[in-house]
Amino acid sequence: MAAVACGTKAMSLFKRTLVLSPGAAPRGAGTPPRGCPLPPAAWPSKDRPRGEGVCGRLRSPAAAGRPPQPHSSASASPTAVCLLCPQDSLSSSLKTCYKYLNQTSRSFAAVIQALDGEMRHAVCIFYLVLRALDTLEDDMTISIERKVPLLHNFHSYLYEPDWRFTESKEKDRQVLEDFPTISLEFRNLAEKYQTVIVDICRKMGFGMAEFLDKRVTSEREWDKAWSKYVNKLGDFAKPENVDLAVQCLNELIASTLHHIPDVITYLSRLRNQSIFNFCAIPQVMAIATLAACYNNQQVFKGVVKIRKGQAVTLMMDATNMPAVKAIIHQYMEEIYHRIPNSDPCSAKTRQIISTIRTQNLPNCQLISRSHYSPISLSFVMLLVALSWQYLSALSQVTEGCVQTGEH
Repeated sequence: MAAVACGTKAMSLFKRTLVLSPGAAPRGAGTPPRGCPLPPAAWPSKDRPRGEGVCGRLRSPAAAGRPPQPHSSASASPTAVCLLCPQDSLSSSLKTCYKYLNQTSRSFAAVIQALDGEMRHAVCIFYLVLRALDTLEDDMTISIERKVPLLHNFHSYLYEPDWRFTESKEKDRQVLEDFPTISLEFRNLAEKYQTVIVDICRKMGFGMAEFLDKRVTSEREWDKAWSKYVNKLGDFAKPENVDLAVQCLNELIASTLHHIPDVITYLSRLRNQSIFNFCAIPQVMAIATLAACYNNQQVFKGVVKIRKGQAVTLMMDATNMPAVKAIIHQYMEEIYHRIPNSDPCSAKTRQIISTIRTQNLPNCQLISRSHYSPISLSFVMLLVALSWQYLSALSQVTEGCVQTGEH
């Protein structure tokens, strides 16, 4: 039975890749969500509110596991344009923006391009503007004396058609070097989107500038947390301090878990399916990452990330409130059972998770990936690999057609 369920799941994932073709026909009813034997008529449509007993499915292709894109090359790539958009509706500058989106983000590119209508373009530009701002702030080759005015005024550069910054050494510097393309598409957005983007950009710029040369000391900020364990931040890298480092890590994660009830409340008020996916998928991935990092010494010895297959599963499942609650419940239980009694924050962490447990749990429970046999999982990964090859070939053909049309 596991093999049958896994095969159905894999075929469903493979079919999702086919809709990336610009000429693909509209998607049909598809396969019912796992764990929810509801008829197609009961599944949530684009704007239909999701009932507590309805388990929807991801309406866009899962892009987890996508190979990293080059960061400074303007040459064609398999992710050069938004393949979910009608190609004849995109200006050359907007195509470039989607190329930059896919080059600078693996996590957000997929969910942004799955948004509906004009919201997709607005959030794409929003992301690129903030990515440019963040790239400027992260560049340690720029002196503070020069960087602070740039951060303060960055929001105003959106209305300067020729403004660009060509002295950055960061890997994502193309969003600064070609900022006129991004600002052009910003000015093409509706005024309601421009207002929000400028406001957030201004607040972020001033906030970044404020903390460039300021020592963080309040309990709401992180210095007080880590300074309780070591004298210098670099001491966490010393092998003899690994136990203290893990205790500090656990305290920071416990503090982060306080936000989960608010996350659930916010997501429960969203009614547009694509916007729900856009908000929910990064949240469950973040929660899964917290669970992977909790009480884990490897955080201070190497890289701790969720598996690509795990990311794909989260993207496919986190499309309705019952499923999101089930995912949160799963990872909270993982953390709870790993709380060491010797940890200074053990009581605090248990209390926070107990509070999260009081949130209503869904009627539809997710099927654990551990139920699948190794052969079934190998079959899934084979189909995913074939799907990726199909996407890459299709994208290259599409980009070739775009370039041919431009010439």
